[in-house]
Amino acid sequence: MLLLGLKPAPLVPLQFASAAKPSVTERTGVEGEAAVSPARLAAKAGRMPLGKLRTEENPVSGHSKWATTKHKKAANDAKRGKLFARLIKNIEVAARTGGGDPAGNPTLFDAIQKAKRNSVPADNIDRAVKRGSGDGADAVNYESITYEGYASGGVAVLIECLTDNRNRAASEVRVALTRNGGQLADPGSVAYMFARKGVVEVPSEGVSEDDVLAAVLEAGVEEVEDEGESFSVYCEPGDVVAVRSALQDAGIEYNSAEVQFVPSMKVEVDAEGARKALKVIDALEDCDDVQNVFSNLDIPEAVMAELEAEG
Repeated sequence: MLLLGLKPAPLVPLQFASAAKPSVTERTGVEGEAAVSPARLAAKAGRMPLGKLRTEENPVSGHSKWATTKHKKAANDAKRGKLFARLIKNIEVAARTGGGDPAGNPTLFDAIQKAKRNSVPADNIDRAVKRGSGDGADAVNYESITYEGYASGGVAVLIECLTDNRNRAASEVRVALTRNGGQLADPGSVAYMFARKGVVEVPSEGVSEDDVLAAVLEAGVEEVEDEGESFSVYCEPGDVVAVRSALQDAGIEYNSAEVQFVPSMKVEVDAEGARKALKVIDALEDCDDVQNVFSNLDIPEAVMAELEAEG
């Protein structure tokens, strides 16, 4: 159901209804740690509902072109320094919640591996671990906040923030939405459209989908999706480390392992709708306190090709 023309709702953090409230690590997407993808942008593209493995009778189409574009955009983010900042924050939070020893903290291990794969300097990584674990005068204490909203055309967005200043984060999110055609949503009006899933991204070079599936079949995998340049392996949040470890045991490299909000329903858009929705998402991702933006945006392959042709 599209909710358009609503007046901006008060900016209220997302409240989780479950009895077991997700940990800070889970809510920040650091669990098992990507950018996904090497980037937070992996969450932009909507995916089919989970719960079954992809088969010939259940193909997934229209995502390969989008997946490629996500990786190109991730590279641009790295040049701007945005990706580096988010990767460093992930390390700091992982160290704070699980300790500064990667050997005993799988979340920190994956956060560090993700940073290394994205060329974050080793000194920066070491300092981030020390800050997160409270070792040194510049120790940090980030607060995790999740907001809900809509981009143009009824595209739902979940915005995860890691911040040391709640008021600043709230202001950034509000401005990014309202100035770019989006709007805030009432708590719970967007969250129900997403499910928390573990997502492990595997580069497809030299590896087949059958190879990946065989490696993780006994580790709790729910679905393996071909994204073109990579495979996305979906599982329950608690199985991320098991799936990642199964891939490592099989000698298969992975780009990222993390917990994400995956859409259970998608909003397909045309070229103009895609431009407007991406404008909102880009504005949110440019906010310093925003760590991840998840959406149910579904861009058909033909539309994605048109947007890429425009440059």
